[in-house]
Amino acid sequence: MTDNTQRPFSGPTDSTPELPTQYTPAEVEGELYERWVERGYFEADAKSDKPPYTIVIPPPNVTGSLHLGHAFQHTLMDALTRRKRMQGFEALWLPGMDHAGIATQNKVEQQLAEEGKSRQDIGREEFVQRVWQWKEEYGGKILGQMRRLGDGVDWSRERFTMDEGLSSAVQTIFKKLYDDGLIYRAERIINWCPRCLTAISDIEVDYQDDDGELVSLKYGEGDDTVIVATTRAETMLGDTAVAVHPDDERYRHLVGRRIKLPLTDRTIPVVADAHVDPEFGTGAVKVTPAHDPNDFAIGQRHGLESITVMDERGIITVHGPFQGLDRFEARSAIVGALREQGRIVAEKRPYAHSVGHCSRCKTTIEPRLSLQWWVKVEPLARAAGDAVRDGRVTIHPKEMEKRYFDWVDNMHDWCISRQLWWGHRIPVWYGPNGEQVCVGPDEQPPTGEGWTQDSDVLDTWFSSGLWPFSTLGWPDRTADLEKFYPTDVLLTGHDIIFFWVARMMMFGLYAMDGVVPFHTIALTGLVRDEFGKKMSKSNPNSVDPLDWMNAYGSDAVRFTLATGANPGADVPIGEDWVKASRNFANKIWNATRFALMNGASVEGPLPSQAEMSAADRWILSRLNLVVAQVDAYYEDFQFAKLSDALYHFAWDEVFDWYVELSKTTFQAGGEPAEVSKRVLGEVLDVTLRLLHPVVPFVTETLWTALTGRESVVIAEWPKDSGFRDAAAEAEIAEVRRVVTEVRRFRSDQGLQPGQRVPARLTLDGTLLTPHETAIRQLLRLQPEGEGFHPTATLPVAGALVALDLSGTIDVAAERKRLTKDLTAAEKEKADTTRKLGNEAFLAKAPEPVVAKIRARLATAEADIARITAQLAALPQG
Repeated sequence: MTDNTQRPFSGPTDSTPELPTQYTPAEVEGELYERWVERGYFEADAKSDKPPYTIVIPPPNVTGSLHLGHAFQHTLMDALTRRKRMQGFEALWLPGMDHAGIATQNKVEQQLAEEGKSRQDIGREEFVQRVWQWKEEYGGKILGQMRRLGDGVDWSRERFTMDEGLSSAVQTIFKKLYDDGLIYRAERIINWCPRCLTAISDIEVDYQDDDGELVSLKYGEGDDTVIVATTRAETMLGDTAVAVHPDDERYRHLVGRRIKLPLTDRTIPVVADAHVDPEFGTGAVKVTPAHDPNDFAIGQRHGLESITVMDERGIITVHGPFQGLDRFEARSAIVGALREQGRIVAEKRPYAHSVGHCSRCKTTIEPRLSLQWWVKVEPLARAAGDAVRDGRVTIHPKEMEKRYFDWVDNMHDWCISRQLWWGHRIPVWYGPNGEQVCVGPDEQPPTGEGWTQDSDVLDTWFSSGLWPFSTLGWPDRTADLEKFYPTDVLLTGHDIIFFWVARMMMFGLYAMDGVVPFHTIALTGLVRDEFGKKMSKSNPNSVDPLDWMNAYGSDAVRFTLATGANPGADVPIGEDWVKASRNFANKIWNATRFALMNGASVEGPLPSQAEMSAADRWILSRLNLVVAQVDAYYEDFQFAKLSDALYHFAWDEVFDWYVELSKTTFQAGGEPAEVSKRVLGEVLDVTLRLLHPVVPFVTETLWTALTGRESVVIAEWPKDSGFRDAAAEAEIAEVRRVVTEVRRFRSDQGLQPGQRVPARLTLDGTLLTPHETAIRQLLRLQPEGEGFHPTATLPVAGALVALDLSGTIDVAAERKRLTKDLTAAEKEKADTTRKLGNEAFLAKAPEPVVAKIRARLATAEADIARITAQLAALPQG
């Protein structure tokens, strides 16, 4: 299993480094990372004949900083890429950032506001220059934090969604979609943010239950009266109809007639439309085509006028007493005016109902009729669905497929224009006589008097939807595109299936002639606190991962996140868990340091099986099994399981058992010691390589110290040799069983771990015979001497362990303590038995309470059995 292909250290690092007594992550992590980058370990070669393996990073916002969600996904992507690199693939993990249109523009507008200016004051060109300056000065903070985490990305290929190449790709695909009739301009109802002053897509709207009011209004007079209900009374100024169901007998006489609209000098028609639910409310609905998507559809079907009643900031524009009021002020004023006219039939306040909010600034969204640019998604979405259905793309875990299909199979046309200045400007020019020209990146825009470019920019998700192929050089057929496309794995959170994953699928299949953008979509859950609650900046449970990295090291944070990474499931994390991972790193350090101090070696071939002890053969058998398990878990994206397997193998089997068993061999010396030194070196070499993708820093330090070779980053990934030794595994299992049982007994008797006890071991006829010296050393058992008087005999695994405890414990005091504990356990049993026998109590108590009492009873019964056995084992007299 040992990799002998690397060169040894050269220059100032000729000698094998001496490990300090303690591992201090802060002293090694930064230096190691810069060394990796300088040596080009993470740079991929498009001319290589190695098989490619590609992951493109979900581009973080240029305004962002590293949060635990980033750290989580980056840890997993880094682990995948590092392993593939070690397996001999030409691995490319491509980094970059998103220009984050709204978020970045808001940052610069805040700066201007502090100067007493607005973007309109300085004009578009200067404003865009200010954004670029902000990006250079403040943007990209997260890139440095990625280095701190240990991200093995190819920095030579770093991209930005507004760089020259990606801007060309955006313009190219816009032109192609436009020419193919898949991009169009139309007036539709969109989600409008009166704070950000732009349209936003459906998936950028967060819905929550707000307390509002439900007001029932009386339209018309006398026999022409209709009652309608609304939570947005201000929109009634733009009503252009009342709609009822065609089969509703209550309103049949009104269909086709016009009725008076209160507070206005207008009359509006009553129309029959099957969209109306006659069972809901009064069965009649007000229709405001300019301010509601369903009403807009009714208006289209019936040729209704669309009247916009408020401007882009939510200010009422309709002439009259409400003109100039904010929409919420107008709501109260209009309800008051209707109340004065006796038009209010009923009011329900508070009335909890679902209200859309801008995901960026949390402002209440206003549905608004607006002229915007749209992508006709039906053929694109169908192709994206087919690619998963026919197996070209695999979604992992499979149960997430339903969420994907629910989205792509029911997708509405996508509004891609945004009323911002920062972003990819829509490449369409309008002429003085109504001309409209779409211009590609290599085409000259029309010139002359009266020609102007569209002022809107594209939705940020439009450019990031091109990420898997635009970052590799598309639309040019570059060497990178030929080598590294399609990418292998898209690893991202299930929460952005709609934002990003579906967009990349649609655009990738469209731009790349049906070739999928990635083979596998590996979806993760979200990081939550240790109690399962969502983390956010507004909650006190929010954690800056850099604080934990500073305190415990990046490896500890990475390992903690990986151990919680079950496919598609949310990941709870707490500081105590990070401390435990730090302890694991320390355990690896101490075990390797012990091995080096005792001459563990990786040089030369492994000794023959005949030369090995049972412990040697056992640990190599277990090692190969773990290699096979870890490989299987990686292929199935089971990061939690592979981390758990490595943790328990390294800590429980290598460090706690093999290293301890080796101490006896090392002390005895001779050829068996030399064999075990080579085996211990092999086991640590392979274990460190298996751990490296998840905990890269400590493993790099230890592996180079152990092997004297250049770097574990470019070491060969271990392979399962197929070696298994069931007999050795059974033999060591018996040793572990005896040691564990006697240790438990010693603990029950109150003996200190290091306290020596005289003992007689009867091992004849068992697998334990060759291991008496090791068993005695592990259990701190002295040979029986004169006056040996066994006070307890333990039959374990066919052997007998007789112990003389007469001089090691105060028997009277121990009997008194145990008797007291037994009395308490018996009282607990009686109390819980009485409660569980009370039928009245069981009938009223909640099930969790009853379950807790049953658990207390079970614990009490177990305690009674344990203490009784301990009392029986005490010396008599």
